[in-house]
Amino acid sequence: MAIPAALITGTICYIILGIVALAVVFSMRSIGKLNPDDAAVGNVVVIIATVSMWLFWFCAWMHQWHPLISPIYEG
Repeated sequence: MAIPAALITGTICYIILGIVALAVVFSMRSIGKLNPDDAAVGNVVVIIATVSMWLFWFCAWMHQWHPLISPIYEG
């Protein structure tokens, strides 16, 4: 059984989002807007937020992929 393409695409999008956010923190430290301690906290926050958002999306996607309860249409 292969991994669905939508799952791979979404995961890649979240990886890119995390890399961009880490690049923003790094660039803010490079130009002097953040000191090293704040940049370290920013890196942790970005990583935790990215993983949490991906996990929330992953759970929602998996619940809709093969639902355990099917809707019953009465008409």
